[in-house]
Amino acid sequence: MSKQHVYQTTTEWTGNAGCGTADYRAYRRDHEITAEHKGGPILGSSDPAFRGDRSRYNPEELLVASLSACHMLWVLHLCADAGIVVTNYRDDAIGTMAMSEDGGGQFTEVVLRPRMAISDAGRIAEAQALHGRAQELCFVARSVNFPVKLEPAVIC
Repeated sequence: MSKQHVYQTTTEWTGNAGCGTADYRAYRRDHEITAEHKGGPILGSSDPAFRGDRSRYNPEELLVASLSACHMLWVLHLCADAGIVVTNYRDDAIGTMAMSEDGGGQFTEVVLRPRMAISDAGRIAEAQALHGRAQELCFVARSVNFPVKLEPAVIC
């Protein structure tokens, strides 16, 4: 039997402006995402194009962030196992979503652009290659039905 992990979150709508969803324009898209043992909620909304609050995270951003974070955590793990010391890491990821005529949509791709600094210039090529292995192992990337592309850079 294979090992399983279960993840539970709670999403609570906080956007009732007094009359519920009596009209499409009558309610805010605000919500809070929580999970047990976490410090505080993630404040969410919809994209501003869909009447959301620009100052809150939307589900599409959270999906891109989830892919980015999963990749980063795998790369750091693989580097630690290989004895490569990472001193800095940043990913400016971008996701593209195409809208359908029925009002729905889907992601067509996410591009991860991790920029990683390591302490040993002689291991840059090895560290660069670990990004490919991290991509193969990332739980989230393996779960989506669109391409997750990599444009990594490693410096010393």
